[in-house]
Amino acid sequence: PRTKERGYLKATIFVNGKKEQGYGGGICQVSSTLYNAVLNAKLKVLERHTHSLPVTYVPTGKDATVSYGWLDFRFQNNYQVPVKIQVTVSKIICG
Repeated sequence: PRTKERGYLKATIFVNGKKEQGYGGGICQVSSTLYNAVLNAKLKVLERHTHSLPVTYVPTGKDATVSYGWLDFRFQNNYQVPVKIQVTVSKIICG
């Protein structure tokens, strides 16, 4: 769960077709980035959902929304060798 106690900050989230502030807002930028990497790697997408409103950080149709316990992004390695996912955080903006 994305809660303050678990270290999540407030940012924009979509609720019933409207923008609100909520803990964990922005997490879909991560799932959307991963989704695009999965597409580029030609991995098999098992579950992916688009947002209810347009987002600005990826082109239309390239987003992958997640909502804890409800919507997820899942993919499968369809190669015969392991796939390595490496992530680097270069800047964190808070507030």
